[in-house]
Amino acid sequence: MSVPSWLTVQNAGLLLGGIVGLTAALVAVRSGPEFYGALAQAAGRRIGPWQAGRADSRVPLPGGTGEPAHASYWWRQVWVDSVSAVRSGFKAWWRRLAADWLAATAWRLMQSRNKNQLPFKNWLGRKVVRLIGAGIAIGAVVGAALAAVVALVMVLLFAVQLGLATLLVAATAGGLRALEWAWLRVRRIRLRCPYPGCWEAIALPTYQCPGCARQHRALRPGRYGVLRRVCQCGRTLPTSALHGRGGLTASCPHCARGLPAELGAARLVHLPLIGADSAGKTMFLMAVVTALRSAAANSGIEVDFAADADRDRYERAEQQLAAGDWVNKTNEPLPQAFLLRLSRGRSRRLLYLYDPMGESLRRTESLREQRYLAHADGLLLICDVLAQSEVRRTLNGPDESQAQRARPALESPMDTYERLVGEFGAMSPRRRRTPVAVVVTKRDVLDGLGTLPRIRPEEVREWLSENGLRNLVQGLQHDFGGSRYWSVSSQAATGPQAQPAELRQTVEPVLWLLARTGLRTRVRSANSTTKAK
Repeated sequence: MSVPSWLTVQNAGLLLGGIVGLTAALVAVRSGPEFYGALAQAAGRRIGPWQAGRADSRVPLPGGTGEPAHASYWWRQVWVDSVSAVRSGFKAWWRRLAADWLAATAWRLMQSRNKNQLPFKNWLGRKVVRLIGAGIAIGAVVGAALAAVVALVMVLLFAVQLGLATLLVAATAGGLRALEWAWLRVRRIRLRCPYPGCWEAIALPTYQCPGCARQHRALRPGRYGVLRRVCQCGRTLPTSALHGRGGLTASCPHCARGLPAELGAARLVHLPLIGADSAGKTMFLMAVVTALRSAAANSGIEVDFAADADRDRYERAEQQLAAGDWVNKTNEPLPQAFLLRLSRGRSRRLLYLYDPMGESLRRTESLREQRYLAHADGLLLICDVLAQSEVRRTLNGPDESQAQRARPALESPMDTYERLVGEFGAMSPRRRRTPVAVVVTKRDVLDGLGTLPRIRPEEVREWLSENGLRNLVQGLQHDFGGSRYWSVSSQAATGPQAQPAELRQTVEPVLWLLARTGLRTRVRSANSTTKAK
């Protein structure tokens, strides 16, 4: 080949390569930002904004857990949105490359056709546009590749940030759960159902949505929301007691019956009344309620009913007493707790008073059914000494008639106590730490019996020991975590003519037991006491 011809081919090749290279470079500079812009714009439109509770066909309705709530945006939907956005962005990237640049522009020029799909007639023009088409194809691929690399780097950085944000939200939910758990433990708040036949421990009540009445069984920080969750009806609900969850209507997850609003916000104190049939438990219960309410100013404790049913029960008893009738005794084998709300400053208690039917404590089988005894914080042992054989033998004729009119209990306090000790020890491992307030009832009758010495308030324990119940006193000292003794007249502490001195005497046993749980009062008693061993 001659030199001039070689130079001509070389120059022609350089010229053709230059056209293709220059075109590719120019197209790459333009197409790179355009590809990235199309990708980002499509991703931005696809990512939302979506919100928890808004219908989204990509996220199925809740199922499996049974919770009528929409999953938190951070739990699942944010990942669905992100994957959908990335997919949509790269689909736009590919559509711009394949359809707009390669098929619509580069391929058309490489076929020597103009925008109207008409062929170029000029021979030189056809060669040049083919070279330009090839350059556009190369430039578009290079620009798209660069845009894809930048987008992938951004996607990876976004995924890392999203993962960290999701972990932070999950850690916040776990931290709030731990904080609520610690708050309950520090305040010694344990949830128990107050209803007969249930009395189960409650890890978390079932809460009712005020908008649609749907039941939420796991209303706590988690997959459905950290501070708030969205019910299926669109209503937002607080997920923690620290954020107002206690204001919702709650029910027991075991028996589905309604729970008092204070459950979960105040420490529970369980005080069963133990005594034989006709020992005066129900009268003493009503007297305690009256005494607590009347002594609120002196004790520094605010007292109120925690349930409307208990308020109605107390008001009916007041009407019976005002009419001169006896209060109806308990006739249910399994008692429902009588609930009182107590507070002094920041200290709050939800008092559970159990008044079981006397007959249910006379048989071992029925006593075992009183499962609330397993979590008793103290016992109120109601003693009717008129049922004690040693006391009855000392009474003369008139005193015997007067004692009979007082309706003596059907079983002596010692028999009730002996049955209680064995079963209570099997139910509760805390028997030796459980305090017992011993209450001798019907003191107005006992003081009227001439053959018995009068009971001095500070010598009740000695009086019992000297009148046939020494074994009871010694057993309490050995078997339980401390005891104290009172004598009361429930009749004189109830009704429209309730005596202030009797009210103070009646309230002291409950205040003493409450003080053992940390709820201190300003009331002091001089009554006899025995310390825990």
